[in-house]
Amino acid sequence: MKILVTGGAGYIGSQMNIKLREAGHDICVLDNLSNSDRCAVKNFDFYHCDITNLQYLDSIFAEEEFDAVLHFAGLIDVAESIHKPALYYKNNVTGTLNILDCMVKYNVSHFLFSSTAAVYGTPETIPIKETHPTQPINPYGDSKLIIENALMDYQQAHGISYTCLRYFNAAGADIVNHLGECHEPETHLIPLVLQVASGRRDSIAIFGNDYDTTDGTCIRDYIHVSDLCDAHLLAMDHMINSKSCGHFNLGNGQGFSVQEVIEAAKEVSGKEITIEHAARRTGDPAILVADASKAKKILNWQPCRYQLHDIVTDAWEWEQVLAKR
Repeated sequence: MKILVTGGAGYIGSQMNIKLREAGHDICVLDNLSNSDRCAVKNFDFYHCDITNLQYLDSIFAEEEFDAVLHFAGLIDVAESIHKPALYYKNNVTGTLNILDCMVKYNVSHFLFSSTAAVYGTPETIPIKETHPTQPINPYGDSKLIIENALMDYQQAHGISYTCLRYFNAAGADIVNHLGECHEPETHLIPLVLQVASGRRDSIAIFGNDYDTTDGTCIRDYIHVSDLCDAHLLAMDHMINSKSCGHFNLGNGQGFSVQEVIEAAKEVSGKEITIEHAARRTGDPAILVADASKAKKILNWQPCRYQLHDIVTDAWEWEQVLAKR
């Protein structure tokens, strides 16, 4: 199959390209390089394109004959989305609709969507099932849910089959292929903590230590990026073979607090980590933990690197590579 991977030079997309190639697929990568690295896809066919540029997108679809689209080209910073909502609606909504319209025009019928646990908002029950009410509490989550709803309409109107994968917290790195998180600015907890350990950052801020959790800090479900990519490959095969549509949570089903992540980073790195306490951030639920039993049952997905220590160890190896650049 010939597959377009949007956002394919980014953290997850770049690692997904390798999984797809190993599975025998022909890959084209599209990325605007606003928060990614061209070097991560130097061995793949590449289009430097922003998904809000419909004219350029159309020309790419006209030139290629894609069988499926894996869509990773989304903005993902919750805090930024609150202060710059227009940016998120333009990229995550308008940009994605541009892709879907090109798919309709050029008869591409399979779409795998990188969604998020943020569509659930503040959880009513833990762990969170796919049947949980979707009530986002920030523009980032809103932008993703709008597309999830739009996909149902595109499926009914145009026959596009789709799968929405709702990530919890992707983390870790692929040391063998020299791929990991390399955002600028970095916003994710584990790489930020490890930047303190490596000396590239002076301290890590804990946003709120008065949540209703064991140690007062937020709890999140961390999933290794390699396990995440395995789930995408399984989901794509299931979608194409069964011609069905659906939503799947991708997480490990266990949560770790911000403080526990910091302690794991200390243990793995052998370094002290300076902490600064700050006020809670708007739009941060206290606890987000997945029930991923649906993905395990239907997709036969079994995450392998699920221990926090394993995830932090791989991320620490990657941070040491970045620190030497």
